Amino acid sequence: MNLYQYTAKDKRGQSVTGVLQAANETEVADILHKKELVVVRVELGKSQVSKTKQSDKKIKLDDLVIFSRQLATMIDAGIPLVNALSILSEQIEEENLRVVVNIVRQDIEAGMSFCDALGKHPVVFSDLFVNMVKAGEASGMLDEILDRLASYLEKQSALNRKIVSSLVYPAVVVSMSIVITSVLLLKVVPTFKGIFDSLGGTLPVPTQVLIFISDLLRKYFLYTVVSLVVAIYLFKKHLKTEKGRYQFDQLTLKAPVFGPLFRKLAVAKFSRTFSTLVKSGVSVLSALDIVSKTSGNKVVEEAVVNCSKSVRDGEPISRPLSKSGVFPPMVTRMINVGEQTGQLEKMLTKIADFYDDQVDAAAGALTSMIEPLVISFLGIVIGGIVIALFLPIFKISQLMAH
Repeated sequence: MNLYQYTAKDKRGQSVTGVLQAANETEVADILHKKELVVVRVELGKSQVSKTKQSDKKIKLDDLVIFSRQLATMIDAGIPLVNALSILSEQIEEENLRVVVNIVRQDIEAGMSFCDALGKHPVVFSDLFVNMVKAGEASGMLDEILDRLASYLEKQSALNRKIVSSLVYPAVVVSMSIVITSVLLLKVVPTFKGIFDSLGGTLPVPTQVLIFISDLLRKYFLYTVVSLVVAIYLFKKHLKTEKGRYQFDQLTLKAPVFGPLFRKLAVAKFSRTFSTLVKSGVSVLSALDIVSKTSGNKVVEEAVVNCSKSVRDGEPISRPLSKSGVFPPMVTRMINVGEQTGQLEKMLTKIADFYDDQVDAAAGALTSMIEPLVISFLGIVIGGIVIALFLPIFKISQLMAH
């Protein structure tokens, strides 16, 4: 139940305002009609509006998977959509999703279609989600489409986890190496410098270089930190622009070590999304438009948008994708075969499955390759610092022995 503020007119034409608790605006209107009042305006109370705005926050894929799967099961069991949403809203643990589901239910009760009600929350429900639900409503297979959508989101979530897990270890090790090196240069080296100054004599060249770097870092440490913060801020601001995002995504795909992994990830996501939409009954042109918006990479998005334009002009899908240079020849040829044989969805599914395995293998190989590289880097840097610090001590020991 929600609180609604209303404005109405009584028999004498005087304005009447107040607050009512009801399930939706229709129920408020019915209550006011029974009181022989003419409804002028009904709107959610300020606290409810604030709650609605707060609800439109990004939801985890795993929460959407559970929501889609449970809703599909209930609809398949013959439970009406409104009742199913009401049951789900009571058991959903994620607060923002629970609020959104309640609002969607109220909109459906007020006469709105399910896909239109979902479309009011683009942050929570993507174009892919909304359009698949629309196709499910039109075909009368909403339960099947929701189940298919849940499977798609599950695979997407699993793919994202693979990428994150492959990048977390290198990131942690590199961060630790930076922290250890900074502590050595800022705290340990100055202590040894004081000892060397008290002993006098000429220090070995590696030790002199190390002390110079330490002094430089200590002298300009604050400036270095401020410069890094400013650089990160400007970089993030540049990424928010169309040009900046495109340049970054282009570099990501061409990067020596990570590039092949991100390219395979982009192809896997494109194929899986396109396949799921086509299989659900969404037209090819609409599917291409949705895929371009949900690609997550501006270079891929541009390639798919150009493909959509070419398809509208009568060209096959494979030709503009091949010209883009983003998609490997195997992918475009398989799509071409799928178009010619009328099995586009089947071919796209095979491509997606193949590249899911490729991403998994590439992520594992990347972790295996980065691990020895990072350890070697750590050994060289930290070992070099330690050797440079102890060279004068070795020299003193040799002189004392003579």
